[in-house]
Amino acid sequence: MTLRISLAQINLLIGDVFGNATRVIEAACRARDEQRADAVVFPELTLTGYPPEDLLLRPELVQRVERELARIRDVVKDIDVVLGYPRALQGKLYNAAGVIRNGKMLAEYHKQFLPNYSVFDEKRYFEQGHEPCVFEISGVTVALTVCEDIWEEIPASQAAAAGARLLVNINASPYHYGKSPERLKLLQRRARDNGLAIVYVNLVGGQDELVFDGGSFVVNTAGELTQRCQYFAETLMLVEIDIEDGITPRPAEIVPEPGEDESVYRALVLGVRDYVNKNGFKGAVLGLSGGIDSALTLAIAVDALGADRVKAVMMPSRHTAEMSNEDALAEAQALGVQHRVIPIEPAYKSFLDMLAPEFAELPQDVTEENIQARCRGVILMAISNKKGKILLTTGNKSEMAVGYTTLYGDMAGGFAPIRDVPKTLVYRLANYRNGISRVIPERVLQRAPSAELAPDQADSDSLPPYEILDPILLRYVELDQSLEQIVAVGFDEAMVQRVIGLVDRNEYKRRQAPPGIKITRRAFGRDRRYPITTGY
Repeated sequence: MTLRISLAQINLLIGDVFGNATRVIEAACRARDEQRADAVVFPELTLTGYPPEDLLLRPELVQRVERELARIRDVVKDIDVVLGYPRALQGKLYNAAGVIRNGKMLAEYHKQFLPNYSVFDEKRYFEQGHEPCVFEISGVTVALTVCEDIWEEIPASQAAAAGARLLVNINASPYHYGKSPERLKLLQRRARDNGLAIVYVNLVGGQDELVFDGGSFVVNTAGELTQRCQYFAETLMLVEIDIEDGITPRPAEIVPEPGEDESVYRALVLGVRDYVNKNGFKGAVLGLSGGIDSALTLAIAVDALGADRVKAVMMPSRHTAEMSNEDALAEAQALGVQHRVIPIEPAYKSFLDMLAPEFAELPQDVTEENIQARCRGVILMAISNKKGKILLTTGNKSEMAVGYTTLYGDMAGGFAPIRDVPKTLVYRLANYRNGISRVIPERVLQRAPSAELAPDQADSDSLPPYEILDPILLRYVELDQSLEQIVAVGFDEAMVQRVIGLVDRNEYKRRQAPPGIKITRRAFGRDRRYPITTGY
């Protein structure tokens, strides 16, 4: 005998309870009719999307969920539907997973371990569950758990003690590089320790700063990977499990895990595509400088949206090198995007003339540099407003960390695709994208980076080399290491002290920056919340 389970790795829209329920019904009917599945399994909080955040505090949301659960019960027959949703009971809200069978709620599980770290704050909304949940499909005793439960020992051991032979774990597990192997290793250990085959279903898609990478998979009781579906894409994957002599998932396609650079790039593309499309923008516009950051951002935007929906604007100043103009043009032409050249000199000169009485007898400094960046911000935001296209900023994590950015200038915009990408990784991603098709000129990869806001300016005039800066930032921002710990591994103390000071002083800038895609273990924003005013 064979148990057939479809894994519905789908892309959901936060708060669109009706639309998400409709997608559940469509996928369930496909699994039943095309795959002859006995059950179909959806991700965590399927009906609301994840994370719904303070929408969960609105009583109307729970009412919508109940209404759509009833619709699913009425419409879907002859296949078990396993899905996630918030459940209100006796004045408490639970992160629940339920099993619907032929018009009835067969079983319901309440998530036991509520993550409250990094980007998660589930204890703000949910109460903990305490009991295992087991039910039968085709004579097989199956247990349910939700996401974080699998990272702890108790829920899986509870399930085994309750007689489960198969564990279904539904997830909304966000991406950061290196996370996929961690998931697999963990589930292999849970399977071996408890003698359970495990079906792991993950969400896919972009939601504000988060990207969910999918990669749903199955491990057998020995902890061996037997099947895995694709990453960063929706899929309905059929799992066949032999149940006559034990619980034995049949070996099937195991989609290879993408390398680090590929996975980061695909996460950025998916994050941009979903942010633009789910928020109803017609496309995207960005400033193209001829530098590495804007070149990479342009490639990501085109791969996410298509060349016809992306507009590039070159805005040279008196300090822009001719090679920058040439390289920007080559990038736009290589990717086939609409592009326009709008020199900022007239606007810049007008601002200087207007401010001349105010600046009388004061020397030139970074103020004049910032005015140039703000001229560009005004131009780009005007195009964004007029054309209905979101403005993508092009700053990277290294710059954001130390404040090498201009408020209301290069930081002006609606979304920051590479905000969490360190500068050294920017170069790696550019090389990765060129390996697919050459869209970034070699000269851009070889030139010393420069903001080109002053004569003969280079980033290294203001910052340590990125090969030194990025490892310091990794240790201070992502690993929370102290000055003493960073110096102990060989970095110059004065340099580390300076970098730490820059990071701490520029929290006020980061608070005003547009959201961007999280791809590291710890991103600025909801993942790293530091006070602006502090004496620490």
